[in-house]
This record gives sequence, C-alpha cells and structure tokens, in this order.
Amino acid sequence: MEDWNKFGDSEQEKYTQADHSAQDYYAGYSEPVNTKQKEPKYVTKKVFVITLIFAMILSAAVGAGAYALAISTFGGTSIDKSINNTNYNLAENTGSPLSIQEIVAKNENSVVAITTESVTTDTWLGQYVTKGAGSGVIISADGYIATNNHVIDDASNIKVTFHDGTAIKATLVATDEQTDLAVLKVEKTDLIPASFGDSDALSVGDLAVAIGNPLGQLAGSATEGIISGLEREITLDGRTMKLIQTSAAINPGNSGGGLFDQHGNLIGIVVAKSAGSEIEGLGFVIPSNLAKKITSSLIETGYVEGRAAAGISILDLTDSSEAMKYGVQITGVYIAELNGNNAKKSGLEAGDLIYYLDDTKISSGAQLISLIQEHDPGDKVVFTVVRDNELKKFELVLEDSQAVKSAADEQANEGEGGQSGQQNPNGGQNENSPKQNGQNNGNDWEDFFDFFPW
Repeated sequence: MEDWNKFGDSEQEKYTQADHSAQDYYAGYSEPVNTKQKEPKYVTKKVFVITLIFAMILSAAVGAGAYALAISTFGGTSIDKSINNTNYNLAENTGSPLSIQEIVAKNENSVVAITTESVTTDTWLGQYVTKGAGSGVIISADGYIATNNHVIDDASNIKVTFHDGTAIKATLVATDEQTDLAVLKVEKTDLIPASFGDSDALSVGDLAVAIGNPLGQLAGSATEGIISGLEREITLDGRTMKLIQTSAAINPGNSGGGLFDQHGNLIGIVVAKSAGSEIEGLGFVIPSNLAKKITSSLIETGYVEGRAAAGISILDLTDSSEAMKYGVQITGVYIAELNGNNAKKSGLEAGDLIYYLDDTKISSGAQLISLIQEHDPGDKVVFTVVRDNELKKFELVLEDSQAVKSAADEQANEGEGGQSGQQNPNGGQNENSPKQNGQNNGNDWEDFFDFFPW
C-alpha cells in the first residue's frame, strides 16, 4: 500500500502548500513605508474659551426660556423686578394703578407747609414769641385749607407756603377740638384741591403715600408705605379717636398733611405718630370721610352740626393723689358742672361719680365722650351714678353740642361758671372741685370708698 503522505495528499500537506504558494506569490513584496507621520490634533485655549462661553450663553438662554414658560404657565414672580425696581413694585404689588411718582406729582401742589407764631406770657409777665410748624391740605380752589387744630392752636399769626415757594398769610375759619381739625382760608384762587377718596373702602395692605412738611423744614416731602390698620382707637390729649394706621414715615411737622391712596385720592389727614426710640412705622391719620364731613360743617356754619352732647362738664381723676387734691378718695369720672338745659332737668348733680352710661362701665372721660358722640341729638341715654353711697339712675335727652355751648357761654358771661379751667360741655377736665353735696368732712367719702373698694 502506498504512503499517501508521500505525495502530499494529506490535509496538512495541502495547507502547507497553500502557505508556500502565498509566500511565493508575495515574495519580494514589501509594505510601503509612509514617511509622513500624522500629527495629533489639539484644541487651542482661544477656541476652548469661545466654545465654553457660547455654551454658557446657550444654556442660559434655554434656562430663561424654560423659566419664562413656567412663569406664564404656572404663575410666579420675577425676582429681578423686585431687586431692580422696588419703588415700582411696591405700587405694583399693592395693586396700585399709579406709581408712587405719579401719586406725588398729582398731589404735591395740593399740600402746603404751615408756620405759626404765638405770643406767650411767662410767670414774670414777660411776653415772647414761640414758633410752630405743620402741614395742610388744600380742599377747595378758592382757598380753604384743612389742617389739625393742634397745629394752629393759640396762633396769633399763620402763614402758608405753597409748593412753588409762594408764602401767604392765612386766617382761621373755625376749629373742632374733638376731631383735632381746623380750616384756614387764604386769599388766593385757582388752587389745586386734593380729591377726597373713600376711607371706608380701604383695606389693610393698600398703598399709602404721605406728603407733608416734616420737621417744619422739609416741605413737600413724600414717604410711602401701606395701610397697616383701620379704626384704631387712639386717645390723644384726652380724646378717643378712631384713626387709620399707616407704615408711611410720619414725623413732627407732618401733622395736618395728607395721606393718599393708590389712585392719588386723599384718604386721611395726618394727626400723630407713636413716639419712642424703638417705635417706627406707626403713623395715624384722621379718615377722609370724617375729615370731609367736619371741614364742610366748619366752613358752612363755623361749628360741627348734629353732634350730640350731654350738657355736662366732667372731671377725670386718674390716680389717688389727684383725687386727694380734689378732696375725694376714689378715682373716676365726676360731674363738675351742669351746662345744658336737659342736664339740669335730668336730676344729675355736680359731684356725682359716673359709673355707667347705659350698659357700659365708665373708666375714663375720653371713653364717656366717645360713647356720647356715637348718638345723635335727641337720643335718650341713662346715667348710672354713685351718690351718697348709692347707685342712682337718671335718664337724659342729649342736645346739640352747639346749643349747649351757647348756653354755657351765656352762663359764663353772667358770671356763673366762668372760672379758669372750664372746658367745653362735651367733656374734658375742669379745675373746679366736684361738689360733695354738703359732705365736706370726708367721712362719707371713706364709706364711699368701702362700698367701691377699687
């Protein structure tokens, strides 16, 4: 048998031959050499920085677009607006159709600076002039100006300075101590009066702009804030008043100036601020609806029409040492004198301690006056008083305050009750000691104290 391997027929031989054939075929062939080497590609710093900046801009643009889309879709507030334009946003965020600048421009010619001079006599009978300052609001084109009573009280000379710097002498038309309002008149026409707004329509958070003469030297100053509170019961100089509270900065000299709403309308006459080293943002104004009613009445009649009065003068004793000065041991509100005709017929007497008015316990003279003035002339009220260690009730028909004042003036002219310190018949302190109905030894007053051991 022949050996097949000899002839190269085996698989191994085949592959071996094939390999040799390939080698023979490629024999003498060499791989071409590329003498030009490829250089690696690098990005330059300049190109990198430009690319990075472009990417950042593109990213910011995409982000801003997405944020704007989210704001328009889901609602929101742009932070940039509040940072860049706080003044605009205070007006915008309070729903004001006018900017603060527009409100000021509308009213700067309607607010005036007021300066006063008063002649004072000292204990040595020497006389000297004291000066005061405040603000006022023009309420008619023919020269009527509203301000506070305390701004012009006892003034012998009153001068008004307008926004353009023109100064002119003013005369006093009438005053109302109870609301601390007064009306002045200047001989000047074509003035720009403020437009009265509706103070009853205000809400806490509404925009408020005060314009006045702070410190008596900075006429035309404007401060902004919001309405912080409504119908705040504040007692000023023995008078309880319901006032509007504002966060707009109020300073001495602002008294009598205006507070304006988001429409540029007058919503109040500035009357006071809470003073103190740690107190800020507590200013108070007389509501415009009340100011309009009072000033209109003062212009038309010279007094406030339709105001109720009990026809009594009162003595408000607030501490024991003051009570002892008047020969009594109990603090409280006493009847010092009867002025009105109805009061004289009611059964009330001087020296009575007023305990209740209707169903309200009386704790101060300001409270009593405020309660009475919630009524109208002709209304009936019930006084509960302490007399001779007993509680007694008397019904009284309230009178018109002007009628009572006229009666009191006549009585004073006749020498009956014209003593120094006598106050108006609506209430207030009276320097006369309360009559003790013949009980001058003080023993009955001690029993009185035992019966009411406060």
